[in-house]
Amino acid sequence: MTANTITIDTFVPARPWHKASYTNDRGECVEVAEGPVTGVRDTKHRELAALFFSADEWRAFIDTAKGA
Repeated sequence: MTANTITIDTFVPARPWHKASYTNDRGECVEVAEGPVTGVRDTKHRELAALFFSADEWRAFIDTAKGA
């Protein structure tokens, strides 16, 4: 997978940011904004850069995480 790192200010998500479904109680979680380009950011450092993935890259990641 390749990812482009850009500042959050330059990314307008198609959908609002939301916590990932695998968020744990220790506060170690990420937020995701899905759309034509999917953004992923650390909930503790929202002001920092996020990672962005194409739809194909994001689907490959999700399929791998699910063990598909």
